[in-house]
Amino acid sequence: MKHNLITSSITAAFIMASAAATSNAVASEKEIQANDLVEMFEKLGGKHPGYRKAHANGLCASGTFLPAPNKHFTGAALLSSGELPVSLRFSVGGANPNSDEKAPGTRGVGMQIKLPNGALHTFTGNNFPVFAGKNPEVFYGFLSTLLPDENGKADPEKTIAFVENNPSVQANVLWNKTAKTPASFANTEFFGLHTFYFEQSNGQKTKFRWNIEPSLGVKTLEKAEVAKMPSEFLADTFAQQLKDSKVSFTIMASLGEAEDSDIDPSKQWPSERAKVALGTVTVNTSGGDACKNTNFDPNILSAGFTPSADPILRMRSPAYAISFGKRLSNQ
Repeated sequence: MKHNLITSSITAAFIMASAAATSNAVASEKEIQANDLVEMFEKLGGKHPGYRKAHANGLCASGTFLPAPNKHFTGAALLSSGELPVSLRFSVGGANPNSDEKAPGTRGVGMQIKLPNGALHTFTGNNFPVFAGKNPEVFYGFLSTLLPDENGKADPEKTIAFVENNPSVQANVLWNKTAKTPASFANTEFFGLHTFYFEQSNGQKTKFRWNIEPSLGVKTLEKAEVAKMPSEFLADTFAQQLKDSKVSFTIMASLGEAEDSDIDPSKQWPSERAKVALGTVTVNTSGGDACKNTNFDPNILSAGFTPSADPILRMRSPAYAISFGKRLSNQ
């Protein structure tokens, strides 16, 4: 069970933070490419043609984004174009489209906002606040320890040894050990993990990371509550919440200081960093297949915004593209 939970969470981290790498624990000269990661996740989670290679179990939704202009993002078209349409996809970690929604661990979100000129801005995040490794090499090395042997069994001692020798994995692993089952997508906080920049017209740059706070508050289920739930409950719960109340999320930006890493998503910034709201996403409908063929690449940004040099963030575009192509061609 523990192996399945860890695999599910790290599989989710791939599509939220897809990377290519080799293990730090085992020396290798081979430079891992994005396709190697896609193949790795097929080995870990099985092949499911026509589905995403991670976060295969998902729920489409739609709504609107109401911006909250502020001095740190002056001139951003994203925040000065009024209310905008947004396409969303909430998901459960793992490659299985029929994954058990009662399992604790990873939940993800993709939000793609469309501007009046046709430009897109994407926010993609997970419910864990730190990534599994400081760089692609560590991430891939960790995944390698989860692969089963010729008898179909994984060796937990290999994983334990790797974690002990790679401190940047430890915070994510600890999160997995203590994670509970989210009560609903509408009661989940999501973290972007990576650093981005916004450059104003005067040349001033704002360094930031974002997270999404649910208006209905964060809620998880205790084991006794989970036992009473069906294996699939997230879509129905979300739909009922839409009927009963307003479901919305506030996109918050944490403003980074010079000493805050912009290339290491395994490190959280200090909690005392100033935060400003970028806007509120209100969900209006859920269900259907409207988001099925949407590529929620976090490097798709509107004018003025740029990704940092985080190598994991940079690798996500080619990894997403490969996964997207496989999905469309039913591979």
